[in-house]
Amino acid sequence: MRFDTIIRNGTVATASDTFVCDIGIRDGRIAALSTGLEDADEVIDATGLFVLPGGIDSHVHLDQPSGDGIVMADDFDSGTRSAAIGGNSTVLAFCMQEKGQTLREALKVYHEKAEGKCHVDVAFHLVITDPTPEVLGQELPALVEDGYTSLKVFMTYEGLRLRDDQILDTLDAARRTGALVMVHCENEDAIRYLIGRHEEEGKFAPKYHATTRPIPAEREATHRALSLAEIVDVPIVIVHVSNREAMEEIRRARQRGQKIAGETCPQYLMLTADDLDRDALEGAKYVCSPPPRDKASQDACWEGLEQNVFDLFSSDHCPFRYEDVHGKLNEKGKRHFRWIPNGIPGVATRLPILFSEGVMKGRITLNQFVAQTATNHAKLYGLYPRKGTICVGADADLALWDPNRQVTITNDILAHGSDYTPYEGVEVRGWPVRLFIRGNSVMESGAMVEEAPSGHYLSRQRSSLVSKPA
Repeated sequence: MRFDTIIRNGTVATASDTFVCDIGIRDGRIAALSTGLEDADEVIDATGLFVLPGGIDSHVHLDQPSGDGIVMADDFDSGTRSAAIGGNSTVLAFCMQEKGQTLREALKVYHEKAEGKCHVDVAFHLVITDPTPEVLGQELPALVEDGYTSLKVFMTYEGLRLRDDQILDTLDAARRTGALVMVHCENEDAIRYLIGRHEEEGKFAPKYHATTRPIPAEREATHRALSLAEIVDVPIVIVHVSNREAMEEIRRARQRGQKIAGETCPQYLMLTADDLDRDALEGAKYVCSPPPRDKASQDACWEGLEQNVFDLFSSDHCPFRYEDVHGKLNEKGKRHFRWIPNGIPGVATRLPILFSEGVMKGRITLNQFVAQTATNHAKLYGLYPRKGTICVGADADLALWDPNRQVTITNDILAHGSDYTPYEGVEVRGWPVRLFIRGNSVMESGAMVEEAPSGHYLSRQRSSLVSKPA
């Protein structure tokens, strides 16, 4: 058999195995895994490199409405370019339904935003903010059949959050259609109460974003979301967990037999609430929800990764510019933490941070790294085995990693639209040096091989976590 490309002598890792072999690529797919492969248009010597599945970041916000006068820093062009720089071959972005809007209308808007601009492959989660009988009973079943097989609901943010009865209705619709529901767990009423107290005391600085969204507000909402899912008897994903208390709710639910997936993010391993208390308004750079916690919470999140309580390690990339009246330093945000846009950039730094801090420091194995950054995402969100693994027949989405390359993270190497990274100056060991998507070389040595976007939209199957529709 003649191949388009052979990647030779690399150390190949999947979620379960590590071995040295050659990879033969033909027509965009992995055609052979063997030794001594010959006859290809291009042969790449990967001696000394790891060959891993391209990363899948299943929690990414791009070109999303973010409030009056606020503009997100990344559109699909810059955001997916940054994803590729960081070794990702697929991202799952959010399609935000606005009040009064149908899901079809929202999808039309987001597909137009993404069309012809994506440097990596892309799929959409549906964010349900207006769960009318028409949306849940008519639109959703048809859209799930069309390959939009995951939803997200919020328990916080006025205008986005759903009441418990609405969450139950949405979970029941997911059970009937076979969709998988992601939940942002924070208690909005508790947060609003604490904001009111802070305002009475004149506490408006960025650091008070963290103290108005304390661990109990996340823990309680996590417990409530799990309880609602148990009532309906449907699996859910608890996203961006920041602390032990919420993590233990997931662990206990699993012990009761619930089908639950958990997710954490780099900010909960690398940042703390002290970062929001930096001089002047520097703390605004670190405002996200849930907020970073403390060292004990960092340790707990590492434990969750080590013990596989967390299935997913995602970026929750939600970028804004700092020095910008349409970003973190908007006029109202300068005066009150409530108006600082929630979110930080991280799609390019997710993989290097976990590789360096996790694999290279012995906290997790290389196989866990692959599972938590690619394979589990593909399985949970209906892309496996086409994506997320290295096997014959899979898309040739491959990242070549130099495990000994030392890099100091600086904003200028990340290619995103934000004017800062919260990880400026962090030194990492291990970096993706080349990326293939469907057999095409798209990134090499930190730069795009071709400027023209070549990413595809992905229709998805149902999650491995869900049963057949009821």
